[in-house]
Amino acid sequence: MSVRRGPNHPPRVGRRTMLRGSALAAGGALLGGAVGALTMDAAFAAGAPKVYSRSDWRARSPKVAIQVLDRAPTHIVVHHTATSNTSDTSKSHAASLSRAIQRHHMDTNGWSDTGQQLTISRGGHVMEGRDRSLAAIREGRHVLGAHTANHNSHTIGIENEGLYTSEEPPEVLFDALADTCAWLCSVYGLDPSEAIVGHRDYNATACPGDELYAMLPRLRRKVRYRLDGALIRLSYFERRVVVPEELPGYPPVPEQERRALFYHGPAWGSGDVPS
Repeated sequence: MSVRRGPNHPPRVGRRTMLRGSALAAGGALLGGAVGALTMDAAFAAGAPKVYSRSDWRARSPKVAIQVLDRAPTHIVVHHTATSNTSDTSKSHAASLSRAIQRHHMDTNGWSDTGQQLTISRGGHVMEGRDRSLAAIREGRHVLGAHTANHNSHTIGIENEGLYTSEEPPEVLFDALADTCAWLCSVYGLDPSEAIVGHRDYNATACPGDELYAMLPRLRRKVRYRLDGALIRLSYFERRVVVPEELPGYPPVPEQERRALFYHGPAWGSGDVPS
């Protein structure tokens, strides 16, 4: 049976608003009690996991220039790759996975490039996905991807290697996911209890699998713990209304969904610009 939000998930108070801005804005705390503003470059570096760039995994160039939006995403969408739960945890395997995903997205799906912004292997290796993703994060902007149908303009997607319909991801992957989400929350000024969602929260799909989806409350807590442990107090200087289309819709999980390599549910819809 599909896992939906339960009592362990924090209540979604004020779901029509999203707090965002720069971590450690006016009133933020630094180590030693000093108060000041954290620059975007500092936020990018603070607690950032090791992210291997596209050149590290020898990515192909995109077919056309990738669009970068001059705004931050509002949500972090957790996916699974729907590939085998391999025991190969090497960096070389992670690079090979990124190349395989890119080939599928470009050559089979006909997209401009890899759909998601980031990919995490079962060995916990974090890879840049879509072109310009790392640069956009550094600048507090958003690369327009292709991973969550009709919501790509405001969500950043993280693909987690494996199939988690009946098996939990390895702890090294889950820890890397928590580190990555904490980093993104600090850069973009996102509240993890609101911002971290599963693909099935927006589209009718089983992605990211019942087991990984059931771990999202734990993920949100781990991210909050990491932010608090680093003394990053998310003091937001901007409060904006999130339009209803940006909010999770929690559609029903389909009883049967086609199974195919790299298929993880709707990734592009009529409301999205060409990918």
